[in-house]
Amino acid sequence: MKIAYLSTFYPFRGGIAQFNARLLKALSRYAEVTAFTFKRQYPSLLFPGKSQYVQEGDNPEKVNSIPLLDTINPFSYFKTAKIIRKYNPDITITKYWMPFFAPSLGYVLRKLKKTSFNVSILDNVEPHENFPFSRTLTKFFLTQNHLLIVMSEAVEKDLLKIFPEARYIRLQHALYDNFGNKVDKQEARIQLGLPLDKKILLSFGFIREYKGLDILLESLSLLPNEYHLVVAGEPYTNFEKYSKIIQSNNLSERISLFVRFIAEQEVPLFFSSADVCVLPYKSATQSGIVGIAYNFDLPVIASSAGGLAEMITPFGSGLVVEKCTPQNLANAIVRFFSMDRENFISGINKYKAIANWDYFAKKIIDEYNFFVSSKTKSNFA
Repeated sequence: MKIAYLSTFYPFRGGIAQFNARLLKALSRYAEVTAFTFKRQYPSLLFPGKSQYVQEGDNPEKVNSIPLLDTINPFSYFKTAKIIRKYNPDITITKYWMPFFAPSLGYVLRKLKKTSFNVSILDNVEPHENFPFSRTLTKFFLTQNHLLIVMSEAVEKDLLKIFPEARYIRLQHALYDNFGNKVDKQEARIQLGLPLDKKILLSFGFIREYKGLDILLESLSLLPNEYHLVVAGEPYTNFEKYSKIIQSNNLSERISLFVRFIAEQEVPLFFSSADVCVLPYKSATQSGIVGIAYNFDLPVIASSAGGLAEMITPFGSGLVVEKCTPQNLANAIVRFFSMDRENFISGINKYKAIANWDYFAKKIIDEYNFFVSSKTKSNFA
């Protein structure tokens, strides 16, 4: 069996590249898998971060990938489809998270649809930020697939609004298990320069408006001084808004800011140093941050937005704040520290038992086998 995996891979960096690298490794146990990636993922004008690419000091999971697709060069769409078609894959996998990618990925899949079983893993169907003609573009992309994979009820509902006849399955977001082992908590705090005697709250990941850092900062102002916040991640929005909240509430001494891209080798330090990871998202589907936290046995406090509650409530691996105001979040944080931590760890272990890359890979191959049992490869479309 041959699988073409067209998405973000090394030398691009970030959570999507990490997801793809882990799934590719699992798929490689069962098939020949070739990674195809972008020549240009975003034009610089549209990219809000410092760099799309791995930088000196990063320690990414390297994947040998073939750079083909330029999202703003239609000539590359044709070339990419031609090269992948020549590779003649049984399965073509893509990942979808915003309408910007619909024209390029959708065109390629359309050209492959008659001979390849096209599968897309949907991070989002509705974009977090406004995007022109988003539903039209997304519908075009979705219809080029034989199978769609969702990882939360929220994405499932969004999918069925746009494409009610979609053929899809729902799988649990697998844990990110590629960051190494936990570090002793006190040692991690020493290395990061954090207070040793405080209750450490962790806000981790790219800083974007919908992730609710403003709510968390306001919440911290309602908590006593024994609570200390670590903010770790690169801003994808103007950080001035958050700086003003910190200054107006005199929080500077109670917050440690690591407002930059966090290299992979640093990840264990941040998650090992914290007592809890806090995700007060205003909107969400699922979160890779939860998967990283669980990998380090770190409980999570999150809003009920999107699919976050599905990753927490059924397992007892943290707390969910139904109406995530600063006061309600502060109350949840205080409640968390009054509870038995071992119960949360037990819940995390329940999640780990079903959220793994091997299961994810096997389901894709099982779905392919089921599909071809009723069709010939020359008649996939």
